[in-house]
Amino acid sequence: MRRIKLGSKSVIALLALITLFACNPIEDDTKSDSLLIVERITGVDAEGNEADFLQSDVIKVNADTGETYVTADIAKATLRAALLDPAPLMGASTYNDILVTRYIVNYTRTDNKNTPGVDVPYPIEGMMNVLVRIDQSVEVSFIVVKETAKLEPPLRNLAFGRAEGVLTAIAKIDFYGEDMTKRKVKASGYLTIEFANYND
Repeated sequence: MRRIKLGSKSVIALLALITLFACNPIEDDTKSDSLLIVERITGVDAEGNEADFLQSDVIKVNADTGETYVTADIAKATLRAALLDPAPLMGASTYNDILVTRYIVNYTRTDNKNTPGVDVPYPIEGMMNVLVRIDQSVEVSFIVVKETAKLEPPLRNLAFGRAEGVLTAIAKIDFYGEDMTKRKVKASGYLTIEFANYND
């Protein structure tokens, strides 16, 4: 099976465009006075260094035994809670804090080949329990690519020779939660992922 050698980090950084961060859309049915913001999402490069993209190794090799195995990929997100009105008459309170309870990851490609299980991995969902206090930021880690995704097409094809090179996908991560009055909030962030059979 062919393994990908690491190229110039500057080229990879250009290909893997930095995570987009900004004030993100609120759920349509929300009446919350609080806004959940994704400030940053980071992954790691193939050498394990933190980066604003993710180089995902679709298969690893045990140096001692030669056996192959797969691992999940972990990403980090910096979440912040802010008031919709930056200068409210009554000020902020603990009712404006946000509890983030789950996230959903969807994968797409820039060439519009987006069939799950054929062109990109299947969407995944995970639970979390993260309190983001108003006007503060919190860093959270989460699974952005599951082990099972690397045992199925199209990632399995990269590992076992039916496809070569790098598969580039954009992961859209939607974070869901509610303020302390049970009003729903939502924020989205993005992470570029470079899937390949990297050298161990």
